[in-house]
Amino acid sequence: MNFFLTSFLLFTSLQNLIFSAASPTGKNVQTLNTKSQEYINPKLPPRTLSSSKKFEGSSDLVHLRYHMGPVLSSSPINIYLIWYGRWPSSHKLLIKDFLLSISPSPPAPSPSVSDWWATVSLYTDQTGANVSRNILIAGEYNDKIYSHGTQLTRLSIQQVIATAVKSAPFPVDHKNGVYLILTSQDVVVQDFCRAVCGFHYFTFPSMVGYTLPYAWVGNSGKQCPEVCAYPFAVPGYMGGGGPGALNPPNGEVGVDGMISVIGHELAELASNPLVNAWYAGEDPTAPTEIGDLCEGLYGTGGGGGYIGQVMRDKGGRSFNLNGRNGRRFLVQWIWSSVLKACAGPNALD
Repeated sequence: MNFFLTSFLLFTSLQNLIFSAASPTGKNVQTLNTKSQEYINPKLPPRTLSSSKKFEGSSDLVHLRYHMGPVLSSSPINIYLIWYGRWPSSHKLLIKDFLLSISPSPPAPSPSVSDWWATVSLYTDQTGANVSRNILIAGEYNDKIYSHGTQLTRLSIQQVIATAVKSAPFPVDHKNGVYLILTSQDVVVQDFCRAVCGFHYFTFPSMVGYTLPYAWVGNSGKQCPEVCAYPFAVPGYMGGGGPGALNPPNGEVGVDGMISVIGHELAELASNPLVNAWYAGEDPTAPTEIGDLCEGLYGTGGGGGYIGQVMRDKGGRSFNLNGRNGRRFLVQWIWSSVLKACAGPNALD
């Protein structure tokens, strides 16, 4: 549920486990893209370090289970954007281009954001209905006056939603709607940078009047880019070694970092909107979800602190997904229920 910060060692032990799976049949079929890309980031571990042909993070020890709750299967998934604080139009356009790349027309070149979302769409509810692949931005609300101040708690974020629902032409969309709150870089949020970069949950009727799934993500550009915008900024203790900071695909450390967190939270929101659907662990108040299982992994060979093999354009900017309007993004992988491993369309093995 929460985008945990201490995740880089998550796959150290999983990396050495052998995974074998029978060939999937029926509609839940997923394979890894084996087509080599032109620009492979040379700062990352050499190809020989990941030549085992094992899937990143694969393990029979991960018990991701379905708990009979709903997934976001109704089509389209209507996203209602709440821009809290002051947002430059260029930053808003970049984030909207990512969201609209999930189900673009025409499709972007592979590996694409829509290819990445295909892993999320494999998750089903008890009727067999898959997470929808059709995403729309159904409405936007700009809270430029910081109606609840520049310091927010988890509960006051729900108050931000309540203000938007009452003030904006937002319908209370019980069937198809999710609410995405994005706070500007000058807004301090409870646990931001210390324990979370984003989270998702559902609103309380006592706060908003309805039960609505929502996610929050903060812009870490000024507060903690080395934590929430990694690998576009790195902590000081990593300054003397390792791969170093990568160049963001759109030249915006804070916003490019946000986009991966947004992808993480939307994937979990779609597969576990009321925290009673897909997750690992026995405690629903602290579930391990499909994004948590792959945190810090962006390509083949990732794990143990390495993000894996990603692409680099001629300008030296790193990415692993293509989007609409020629955009490129670097977004973490997602746990596949079919492969029982972390998967992304830029995989090399």
